[in-house]
Amino acid sequence: MKLIIIHGPPAVGKLTVARELSKITGFNIFHNHLVNDLAEAVFEFGSEAFGKLVVRLWLETISMAATSKLKGLIITCCYAKGSDDAFIKKLVKIVEKNHGKVLSVLLTSEPNILYERVTNSSREKFGKLKDPKKLKKVLKKYELFSPITFIENIKIDNTKISAKLAAKKIAKELKLNLIV
Repeated sequence: MKLIIIHGPPAVGKLTVARELSKITGFNIFHNHLVNDLAEAVFEFGSEAFGKLVVRLWLETISMAATSKLKGLIITCCYAKGSDDAFIKKLVKIVEKNHGKVLSVLLTSEPNILYERVTNSSREKFGKLKDPKKLKKVLKKYELFSPITFIENIKIDNTKISAKLAAKKIAKELKLNLIV
């Protein structure tokens, strides 16, 4: 299985690009807010129990995917350099133990575009961050514009390109088999 990690700051278009990549590769999508929403239904966001459940859900899901017959899986997340390295290394270990490969895509965009996109009404469906002031705090607190350097990675700036074109670039650069 190929595990494609699409990461970057909030409002960069991770899920939108993942959907386009899924259309051309046939890979399923498991995005961050599915896990967060499930955990938040039981525990307060950010609590210790919330964090533990989120990690367990991610690890179990990736483990089951890696041992299945899936050709590939796309996941989305906000990778924070340093603080998320141990978690990502666990995902890599699970996939590689099952003869798979993990590939990383850092999506970036100019900050002014992020502040515009964060207010988009489509973000409400999954309880995503929608406040430009909160986005500014998140961008100051975490290093979200760094690649995951310990796995194969590429960087795509989608400031001025469509999600469809970004997905095509990802597929080409990562040499993914297309279904269309």
